[in-house]
Amino acid sequence: MLLVQFLTESQERRVGILHDNIIRVVNGYATTLDLARAAIATQAGLAQLADASAGLETFNYEDVARAGRILPPLDHPDAAHCYVTGTGLTHLGSADTRDAMHKKIGGDVETLSDSMKMFRMGVEGGKPAPGTAGVQPEWFYKGDGSIVRATGQDLEMPDFSLDGGEEPEIAGLYVIGDDGQPYRLGFAIGNEFSDHVTERQNYLYLAHSKLRNCGLGPALLVGELPAHVEGVSRILDKEGKVRWQKAFVSGEQNMSHTIGNLEYHHFKYGLFNRAGDVHIHFFGTATLSVADNIVVEAGETFEVASPAFGPALRNKLAVHATPFAKVKTL
Repeated sequence: MLLVQFLTESQERRVGILHDNIIRVVNGYATTLDLARAAIATQAGLAQLADASAGLETFNYEDVARAGRILPPLDHPDAAHCYVTGTGLTHLGSADTRDAMHKKIGGDVETLSDSMKMFRMGVEGGKPAPGTAGVQPEWFYKGDGSIVRATGQDLEMPDFSLDGGEEPEIAGLYVIGDDGQPYRLGFAIGNEFSDHVTERQNYLYLAHSKLRNCGLGPALLVGELPAHVEGVSRILDKEGKVRWQKAFVSGEQNMSHTIGNLEYHHFKYGLFNRAGDVHIHFFGTATLSVADNIVVEAGETFEVASPAFGPALRNKLAVHATPFAKVKTL
């Protein structure tokens, strides 16, 4: 099942089930968060509750998207109660590079860079037995709910950035129950969007490089993530023509960590188990246009598409001015 959030022409929020190009409205719930809270309270499955609550009212997805009324598939009315985080160095890469990667991480561990050491740790210990903890992944904080952009909205790059590059990823979407229990609603495609040039200057700049917008959705895939996910990442020029594209794969079959291990090492912190909070957690990627020396320009469009997740995510790159941050003494 695919769920989408959107606005009607009168700016009323709705959540609906997406099938092909038709959105069937779920009655009684204005948001995905409302629907999730009801599912938690009644101990019903999210898909089961959505299907049971679906009415006869429908909307055409393309019409809603063209009007700019598609919303991220999960959000919180108070953006400060939505954490956006992620993990890196979690994917094995495409089949043609996997063997080379294994050769690169072999041999004396002390000769490896910190990044390659962490990748090797994940390959060796990122898939523990169920119910046990494996090795920790790289982890980063990206922002709160205010940075999340729906399909059709711009990804804004600060004017002090050295780069604005896509990262086609899958994100897990979660709600924390009243008892502090994390509940996974499902998954969505995303563009984690980073400043790779700043990151390359020094790995300790990773935190700076991640404090950016991100694209998410448009649809929430309810249930488990397929073991193998295929997709395509594209850069469209200002005329809408493809100037770069590359396939990407995800799912546990293509990862050095299990989803469960990545979730454990996020939600093991009490801070991330606060009742009522929403979490959007990116799981990493192995496909980047910057690796092919592509520099994306303002006005060009990122596209991330995967058949399992319905419609593609499209966001145009924009640059916004940032005044010098000066602190006043009281």
